[in-house]
Amino acid sequence: MPIDEKLPFLPVHIAVMTVSDTRTEADDRSGDTLVERLKADGHILAARTIVKDDSDAIEAQLNTWVENPDIDAVISTGGTGVTGRDVTPEAFARVCEKDIPGFGELFRWISFQKIGTSTIQSRAVAGVAKGTYLFALPGSTGACKDGWDEILHHQLDSRFRPCNFVELMPRLQEK
Repeated sequence: MPIDEKLPFLPVHIAVMTVSDTRTEADDRSGDTLVERLKADGHILAARTIVKDDSDAIEAQLNTWVENPDIDAVISTGGTGVTGRDVTPEAFARVCEKDIPGFGELFRWISFQKIGTSTIQSRAVAGVAKGTYLFALPGSTGACKDGWDEILHHQLDSRFRPCNFVELMPRLQEK
């Protein structure tokens, strides 16, 4: 999967949302993992927050960031499991205008190679809303590493070939 060094790198403005009833800024390791990786790759942290496992609160935060022209993408961590409090995919579904089903499929394929059939419990999802990419990853640091290192690192690099999410950004709101 080649990087075309002749092309310019275009940093993406990314917001990070941790979905958790228990995490704080002091112990949000998954959020820290995403922030460290996106900055190391040359992207810009546009915003960061922790939101409770509440679908209305998640939806409200997503809508706030989708309306912000300074945010190109949102990555959330947490709330993608199957328990009663895991409501991130439902909130994303209410905000997304277009789903990117391949993201969740690819995430689970990558995860399967590391944790086996336990990956079936992940409901990682992605989509687009008003020209903003939305990605929901599970809450473990391992899942955040896999999601970034194996998928987003490449797809959010404007030089990645044969294609990437960044090159589509100017056309996301076409009618």
